[in-house]
Amino acid sequence: MRIGELAALAAVSPRTVRHYHHLGLLPEPPRLANGYRAYGLRDAVALTRVRRLTDLGLSLDEVRDVLADDSGRELREVLGELDADLARQEAAVRERRARVAALLRQADEGTLTAEGPVSAELAALYAEMARVGAARPGPEPAAAAKERELLALLETAAAPEDRERLMALLRSSAAEPGAMERAYEVYALLDALADADPDDPRVDEAAGLLADCLPPGVAAELAADHEVSEQAQGGFVNVLFSDFAPAQAAAVRGAMRLLTDRARSDRARSGGARSGDAR
Repeated sequence: MRIGELAALAAVSPRTVRHYHHLGLLPEPPRLANGYRAYGLRDAVALTRVRRLTDLGLSLDEVRDVLADDSGRELREVLGELDADLARQEAAVRERRARVAALLRQADEGTLTAEGPVSAELAALYAEMARVGAARPGPEPAAAAKERELLALLETAAAPEDRERLMALLRSSAAEPGAMERAYEVYALLDALADADPDDPRVDEAAGLLADCLPPGVAAELAADHEVSEQAQGGFVNVLFSDFAPAQAAAVRGAMRLLTDRARSDRARSGGARSGDAR
């Protein structure tokens, strides 16, 4: 047989046969006087065995190991490892399908946002935002969409412990009665500052409203984070504020300063009270 006939018999390409020769998976047959390879039945048997092994999902290196061991021991080990790998893939596919099914349910319910896919917790928060936003007149504030984007970014990029802390903060904040309604007041005010100067009097109003709409526990956490970020002046902090219009950035920075000042005052009062108790 010529190489094309052999390849057709095993349902592979001549290029594949040559590649198997190059890797040593298939022995080179004798050549005719004109230089063409002359394949026999044993070559066809060997090639179809290689194909059966690769069809199972074995890599070419694993196929080489199997072919090098005549006792079948290596094949048993390789098949066991392949089965375990397939089981892991199967579990991963089930998990992915479950996530996709949850997203499809969100789509059917009308709660899947452009920032998705996100975790179930964040999706629930987005759904609450959609509910409150739909109850307000006019289009949704751009600041609300920006916050969803930022939360999706943080959830994806944060380390597991930081992600859990973020989720805990969001749960605490969302549990406060009227929290989302107050948040939308802030969003609307931030939108109004999009074309304003940083010294616009509404900047202080927005800063105060933003600081006041956060529960005490969340405010304390954000104040501590702000103190660290102000000292570090990391690249992400700078990029975050550069994404705001100047007056909006001034309002957010003002809110963080207010939270930091309040946290320091609370610590001072707490320390003074403990000193008084000690006396």
